[in-house]
Amino acid sequence: MAHLLGAESLHLEFPTRVIFDNVTIGLDEGDRIGIVGRNGDGKTTLMRMLSGKLDPDDGRVTRRNGVTLGMLDQADELDGTKTVHETVIGDIDEHVWAGDPKVRDVIAGLAADIPWEAKVGDLSGGQRRRVALAALLIGDWDVIFLDEPTNHLDVEGISWLANHLKRRWGTNAGGLLVVTHDRWFLDEICTATWEVHDRLIEPFEGGYAAYILQRVERDRMAAASESKRQNLMRKELAWLRRGAPARTTKPKFRIDAANDLIENEPPARDSVSLSSMAMQRLGKDVVDLEDVTVTYQVTDPASGAAGEKTVLKDVTWRIAPGERTGILGVNGAGKSTLLSLVSGTLLPTKGRVKRGKTIKVATLTQQLAELEDIWNERVSTVIGRHKSTYVTGGKEMTPTQMLERVGFTSTQLSTPVKDLSGGQKRRLQLLLILLSEPNVLILDEPTNDLDTDMLAAIEDLLDTYPGTLLVVSHDRYLLERVTDQQYAVMEGSFRHLPRGVDQYLELRTQQLKGSTGASGAAAGAPDATAAKAKPKLGGAELRNSQKEHAAAGRKIAKLQGQIAELHQRMAAHDQSDFAGLGALVGEQQALQEALDTVENRWLELDELLA
Repeated sequence: MAHLLGAESLHLEFPTRVIFDNVTIGLDEGDRIGIVGRNGDGKTTLMRMLSGKLDPDDGRVTRRNGVTLGMLDQADELDGTKTVHETVIGDIDEHVWAGDPKVRDVIAGLAADIPWEAKVGDLSGGQRRRVALAALLIGDWDVIFLDEPTNHLDVEGISWLANHLKRRWGTNAGGLLVVTHDRWFLDEICTATWEVHDRLIEPFEGGYAAYILQRVERDRMAAASESKRQNLMRKELAWLRRGAPARTTKPKFRIDAANDLIENEPPARDSVSLSSMAMQRLGKDVVDLEDVTVTYQVTDPASGAAGEKTVLKDVTWRIAPGERTGILGVNGAGKSTLLSLVSGTLLPTKGRVKRGKTIKVATLTQQLAELEDIWNERVSTVIGRHKSTYVTGGKEMTPTQMLERVGFTSTQLSTPVKDLSGGQKRRLQLLLILLSEPNVLILDEPTNDLDTDMLAAIEDLLDTYPGTLLVVSHDRYLLERVTDQQYAVMEGSFRHLPRGVDQYLELRTQQLKGSTGASGAAAGAPDATAAKAKPKLGGAELRNSQKEHAAAGRKIAKLQGQIAELHQRMAAHDQSDFAGLGALVGEQQALQEALDTVENRWLELDELLA
């Protein structure tokens, strides 16, 4: 493969510390590289040096003649006086770019909901970020550098971006370097991973899952003294191998080595004991939403006419003790409204919200409101106000030990809260909420400002949380990691997703095609683009379909439990007993086939009843 660019003997030093020392690294045709590491260790600095935006103190960066490079920086460098149209397209004639399928795809994927002639200066931060990304991606680059490209993108946007980057170049063409904390994204697109740590860059083969395995092996072979970190990575690896088997088909690592490493690693969560603890703390009732409708009064900005907007319609949701649910939906779909009903800060327009007598709800918001009253106090003072000991994961821990568990050092205990980094404030915010011992925890985009190591540490902490957990996040990996089921808020309804995020993306694609078809039909487009009308059920047929739908849902849960139990039996089975393992594999295949059949029927009924 041809060489694109490289760095030789790089040295970079800031006034307080050395960032890189004698680093040599290269990017070849076909490379898709993810950069990971702790916040502050130099990921963005490395990218800026390789792009030529920052000069090293020593060493050199070389680029093959004629290689073009485009970069999405974290800094917002857009001209606020230009329109979205001018920023994305520039001076390209409309008949030229409108006839380019790549340009149309980028605009549809990133800027379809942004007013085309709006001034960039009038856009929100998230909209500006998407405009900058769109302007970059319509260019014809040999190499693309992306610094946190998934920020401000929802699950659909992240999925679109991954697919775009996979299709953009041929297998052995182009080069990609990406800094991101989105571990699903890393696994989906990267062929290699660079870890930035301790003044150096350590390369690993494959995406995030492969990187985790190789890192655990590295620590073990080097007899690393970082036992806490190593144990945490073992747990992460165990989840990757057990909870998401599709990932293991992509990385080129030794499966036998992975099995040896996690042979005695228990499941990420002991769902039986967690449910038992939750029942003791919560009782049998948490929150029941029964036929809830929420309507807001709105004013048309053009005409000034008043009207109503229904955000949720006839929603029923009975939240169980110890339930761990992820919630998906586009911005404005009603996710925050739904959670406000659960927390008690909003009353429904119609319907009933029944709340258990013992529930104590806490919400981790996207803002840092919980820290405002302690802004000038030291971390040690804040933590000292709480109880002296807590029980988590069956172990008794002090508040200081829990701080260490989420990455705080002893020296940071004397730091005022206002002087903490964004990621440290976020971790302290979550820890203070957990120390207040709520039995219903709502997390609204909890992954902001956290690197991959800290995300793993937070997830490890949440594994031992025994209460009810409700999570809204665009981080697909986090949702799949810490929740046991996913729901979607769509068109005012609240629907279960047995197949998780994949099913949500499929439903959104169908929804968008339906809306496009409807608008096209109104404008005289062919009838073939319009969505087909669904048959309406009534009477006995409706009741029978509802019963079958509910029964299929229960059957799905039962089969999923049987498959999870079988995975544990296989992990505990004598690995030299090939006949026994073969029988277990056959049993697993039979259960999976039965699950696929029931899920397909459930989906048919769900579409019919929607």
